[in-house]
Amino acid sequence: MISRNFKNVLVVSVAFLFLFTAYGGLQNLQSSLNAEEGMGVVSLSVIYASIIVSSMFLPPVMIKNLGCKWTLVVGMACYVSYSFGNLYPGWYTLIPTSVVLGLGGSPLWSAKCTYLTICGNTQAAKDGRKGSDVINQYFGIFFFIFQSSAVWGNLMSSLIFGHDTNIADVPAEQLKSCGVGDCGLNVDRGNSTTVRPEQELVWTLVGCYIGRSLAAVASDTRVGVVAMIIVAVFLDDIDREQASRFRHDKQPFCQTFLATFRLLRDWRLLTLIPLTMYSGFEQSFLSGEYTKNYVTCALGIHYVGYVMMCFGATNSLCSFLFGRLAQFTGRVALFFFAALVNFSCIIALLFWKPDPNQLWVFFMFPGLWGMADAIWQTQTNALYGVLFQRDKEAAFANYRMWESLGFVIAFAYSTFLCLEHKLYIVLAFLVLTLVTYPIVEFYEYKHPTLPIQEASCDDSKYPAETRDVVHQTHL
Repeated sequence: MISRNFKNVLVVSVAFLFLFTAYGGLQNLQSSLNAEEGMGVVSLSVIYASIIVSSMFLPPVMIKNLGCKWTLVVGMACYVSYSFGNLYPGWYTLIPTSVVLGLGGSPLWSAKCTYLTICGNTQAAKDGRKGSDVINQYFGIFFFIFQSSAVWGNLMSSLIFGHDTNIADVPAEQLKSCGVGDCGLNVDRGNSTTVRPEQELVWTLVGCYIGRSLAAVASDTRVGVVAMIIVAVFLDDIDREQASRFRHDKQPFCQTFLATFRLLRDWRLLTLIPLTMYSGFEQSFLSGEYTKNYVTCALGIHYVGYVMMCFGATNSLCSFLFGRLAQFTGRVALFFFAALVNFSCIIALLFWKPDPNQLWVFFMFPGLWGMADAIWQTQTNALYGVLFQRDKEAAFANYRMWESLGFVIAFAYSTFLCLEHKLYIVLAFLVLTLVTYPIVEFYEYKHPTLPIQEASCDDSKYPAETRDVVHQTHL
């Protein structure tokens, strides 16, 4: 029989799977689908800029007042709004919904990370195991299920766009401008492969993403709403009493409102900023630059979904594998392995000329990238959960803030720099990460962070003394 904590991890994971089946596919297609005046890229930039602002103030306030469960529900509602904005994409629909999504994004992810960390430490205390090992496993399970959303969402987009009558063979002259061979800054590529698909197909795709196509009956369930229902009905409210006590004690508002900034006094968090920002750079490169400058340019937009399916499948399987492997290899070995994989891919992309006849190569890069990203995601989240156990909400808010800053910078220079220069920037942050990250690990090896026993305050098995300790650590 599975434990209560493991059940909660599955509920959170499945809910995110439903939610990001819709959002993930839209995100990967923005740079190609809404290419007019760079509207898609601007939309993504606004999302992550809003997440940065949200990360500065909202997560500690919302999580401590609402608890993790209801913060998740509110954050998911913000994501659903973005899908509706894509039904009739324009500056007046995409930008406002991007802001709403961004404001709810950081509390959503911070609540998820806080929830999994609590579950991991609680289960570790029950089983007499090391907290970091269980946290690693729980994050591995989460990303195993969550990353599979890329498979279903992108499969949907490719199958639908495969019916586009605008599909045409890529002329040899256009292939010369794909990859890093030409610095056209992607503004003059008004060719057949970057032509927007038929509007009817776009409507069908977006309709499917929000749980109903335009031709479907009104009673069809929206995917995003299903995710909210899953959390609201099946997820245990494990920190309900902490949130209730926090509201009752009425601590100074500024103390919670500025918790994200106060944690920046910890030099360990400052040292992890390059690692966290690199996560944003490497993800944005694959979803924004690789899909447009390699896949869409050389193969067509209908191949983007298939290629990103490869990324999602590899990422999902490797997340589960590395989440369990970490207890035997340690984080350091996995991080350096991910760095080696990304370094090799970046060097190869600098020299490879996209060729439709080398179809397998288009899938090889996202496959390797997905394997590396699985390590960056599972291990970085687990690392924050281990190092900052007493300030989980603020720590994960910082994680989202600095990761989102990486996204924003990458999307901001997307239309201004040559692809070659973008690859060099990603490479530079990777090297910087390899310099700064080991410092934190060395300090943690010499001065291990003492674990905090987590417990669900609704679980009568725990004595009152234990529940009081948990209350104090959360307050």
